[in-house]
Amino acid sequence: METDDFIDESLSRPLQIVYQDENYVAVFKPSGLIVHRSSSTAAHEPVLLQTLRDQLHCHVYPVHRLDRPTAGLILLGLNGKSAAKMVDLFTRRMVSKYYQALVVGQAPECGSIATQLITELDDDWARVEPANRSTQEAETRFKTLTRYHVPVGIRDSGTNGYSLLEVQPMTGRSHQIRRHLNEIGHPVVGDHRHGDPDSNQRILSDTGVVRMLLTSMRLDFRHPYSGELHSIVVGRGSDFNRVIDHLKPYVAPIRP
Repeated sequence: METDDFIDESLSRPLQIVYQDENYVAVFKPSGLIVHRSSSTAAHEPVLLQTLRDQLHCHVYPVHRLDRPTAGLILLGLNGKSAAKMVDLFTRRMVSKYYQALVVGQAPECGSIATQLITELDDDWARVEPANRSTQEAETRFKTLTRYHVPVGIRDSGTNGYSLLEVQPMTGRSHQIRRHLNEIGHPVVGDHRHGDPDSNQRILSDTGVVRMLLTSMRLDFRHPYSGELHSIVVGRGSDFNRVIDHLKPYVAPIRP
């Protein structure tokens, strides 16, 4: 069933506009919605760029991206010149991006993950010969907001609980947050590519939520035209919140 933060095959409601001025628009992208069309996009599949263009009755220009299963804030330009200015800010890492993620296990209080990641070009990256793949430096910082410890006797206990993280990617590599968190043994719940199938199935069975529990929630930047500092913020989404409500009885104290 479609919710505000997840679509399966169709997008039956207008995109939620979070911010708009004469040069930029920010919307909440549901999980399952692809940003732009590619050779693997089905003819009937909704695409964010075309959907928003029809909704606003004007062309929109992407300045950054979100993976298909990631929900949350995405910023777009309303003309080519303004889009280029914002792309420059992202390229120079002058836009701060903050996500929330529910991950498997008891995560550290905070941490920084800095590794080289093999470039993922698209969903068929695994079929590319290793010799033809490049590597990129990548850094992800995180802090634990809440830990959930499921007691012995509850069938979720095999995971040793979950952790709600605030995550800040310092670079913008493909699937960076998902891959980095999986590398340190705390995969994102609902990630069917880099995650833990058993944990994904437990959450699905308990809550009915199938989406990946990773949401882009805040963008901080200095406006290219006004120079004013902007902070655009959204919520996690109703499906994400449903899982958090399910876990509330198991909140555990955070200790270093």
